[in-house]
Amino acid sequence: MPPSLTAALQEWESLEKEYHQIQESHRLYLQKLEEVSKLQSNCSSSIARQRSRLKDMSQCNKERLTEEDVKTLDEIKEHIKARPNTFFEMEAFLPKKNGLYLNLVLGNVSVTLLSKQSKFAYKDEYEKFKLYLTVILLLFAFMCYCFVSYRFVDAILNFLLVWYYCTLTVRESILISNGSRIKGWWVFHHYVSAFLSGVMLTWPDGYLYQNFRNQFLAYSLYQSIVHCMQYYYQSGCLYRLRTLGERHNMDLTVEGFQSWMWQGLTFLLPFLFFGHVSMRSGCVIPLSSALVDLELLFCHNFGSMLGVIVHLEDPFVTKL
Repeated sequence: MPPSLTAALQEWESLEKEYHQIQESHRLYLQKLEEVSKLQSNCSSSIARQRSRLKDMSQCNKERLTEEDVKTLDEIKEHIKARPNTFFEMEAFLPKKNGLYLNLVLGNVSVTLLSKQSKFAYKDEYEKFKLYLTVILLLFAFMCYCFVSYRFVDAILNFLLVWYYCTLTVRESILISNGSRIKGWWVFHHYVSAFLSGVMLTWPDGYLYQNFRNQFLAYSLYQSIVHCMQYYYQSGCLYRLRTLGERHNMDLTVEGFQSWMWQGLTFLLPFLFFGHVSMRSGCVIPLSSALVDLELLFCHNFGSMLGVIVHLEDPFVTKL
């Protein structure tokens, strides 16, 4: 038998042995998947039963109880209050039904990530996506503002804005399904931004559009710069909080506040305030005859920001 044929037969025997090992590993994998699926169903149903029973127990009447019994009942209720957070952490690793928005976009497809590494990787990719697209939008707005004045190029920028905000809403819905504590106002803001970007995209060229164009591009340019500054400030704060064990790994760069953050926030606040004022002077005043309602939008955004700052300052300002 030629040496080349002998070597080929030995290689084939090795491949056959490895093939059977792969088949066995795949069989075990499918078996474990079935076991995991059953455990997921059992955990989900057990959590639902626990919630129902705890709700009934929390409504227990204190009438005709001794003082000692009332004290015991109060201690039990304190433990009951801590259970929802535990259940929330558990359900982050269990399959769940998609919300209405995800069902409309993706259908009935499970978006639950089953490991901490994959969850954090997806969240980290979401943060990078926001940063990269913000930089691209910044450069695009700068080009349109300084060098190009064609409606077609403006439409490309507005299409990017629509795609960016629509993609954010999908990604944030997936993050919420995986245990991220994104605030409702943050997601709603992106729905509104996607709608308004669509209005800009379909706005026909004309006197009103041209009168608004430069103010819009200047505001978009400034907003992108502030978003980059805000991202680096908040990501640094969130990294420090995670290191100290005070924040969840799935929290975003819009969550978490401590007293030591005021040092960086005082640098960022003037830019945020100027952005709101620019929105009014650049958008409302030139179009006051046609878009008077934007005055209300400015007042609401400016008032909301002041309210958030006052709310944050009260618990922490005494520590400064």
